Amino acid sequence: MRGSPFGFNMQPVNDNLHQYNMLTFKEIELTDKPLIDKYLEGNTYRASDFCFSNLFCWKDKFKTEFAVNENWLFVRFRDNVDRNSYLMPFGKGNLPEAVQLIKEDAAGIGCKFQIRGLTQRMCDELEEAMPGAFAFKLNRSVSDYIYTSEKLIHLTGKKLQSKRNHINRFNRENQWEYKSLTNNPELVKECRGMLYNWMEKNGEDEDESLYYDNIATKLMLDNFEYLGLRGGVICVDGQMAAFSLGAPLTRDTFDVHVEKALADNFNGAYSIMNQQFVLNEASNFTYINREEDMGIESLRKAKLSYYPDILLEKFVARETE
Repeated sequence: MRGSPFGFNMQPVNDNLHQYNMLTFKEIELTDKPLIDKYLEGNTYRASDFCFSNLFCWKDKFKTEFAVNENWLFVRFRDNVDRNSYLMPFGKGNLPEAVQLIKEDAAGIGCKFQIRGLTQRMCDELEEAMPGAFAFKLNRSVSDYIYTSEKLIHLTGKKLQSKRNHINRFNRENQWEYKSLTNNPELVKECRGMLYNWMEKNGEDEDESLYYDNIATKLMLDNFEYLGLRGGVICVDGQMAAFSLGAPLTRDTFDVHVEKALADNFNGAYSIMNQQFVLNEASNFTYINREEDMGIESLRKAKLSYYPDILLEKFVARETE
């Protein structure tokens, strides 16, 4: 059998090993970053789930917990309909044995076993390691949109003419400047004020997803430096019109976690923020992951309008009968 890029050993599971090797899960805390990063080092999947800042900052929504052993990182969470779920075990060693550990954990808490957020490559690795053990189903709403940085910076070609038009209009109508959040803690604090205004306009109290988005964004701003984030803002006549936050995901891929703009006040603010953030903070990465659309039709339309170079499909794995 071919080897996994993470050194997965595809040998069959030895059930005798697990009678005394149960996992102990705990809530993710900020101080767990060095430990979790150690396991995520060398990640080549480009999936937005495998990033400490996402795991930590969305822990309130997904009730995210983790466990580790000598070779593996295990992540347990609640999906959007409050079912217990796991991410693909992440590390090196015997993959069937790692999967067996989370299967036993699921049985121990009395829930049906499922692994979510699987890319096609992860599905292939599971199938190779455990042939016929799982049925895989596409979950389109959590599939990641990935673009080349060159595309988002230069916006060349007829298909992206409308994006260039938005930026040209913004340039005509506004005197603006881009400011980096890196090494600028006072400006990071100012983003909290713009976030408050954005939430007021977009109805946090009426939308549960926005409620948790607000929590996650605040955590990123409050822990900007420790999380290793990069960020930038667009200011018009001294007023903040947009900001964006993100972090490196793999050696060649940067993940954009947050993008907020006061679009009603500044036409084209999202377009200029998208372009300038990649130009100034992530131009040294080949790919930009702008994460999923969560099944929201307007968000899907917006992300498709940039014509993703990779639609990183995500799957759910459930045991076959």
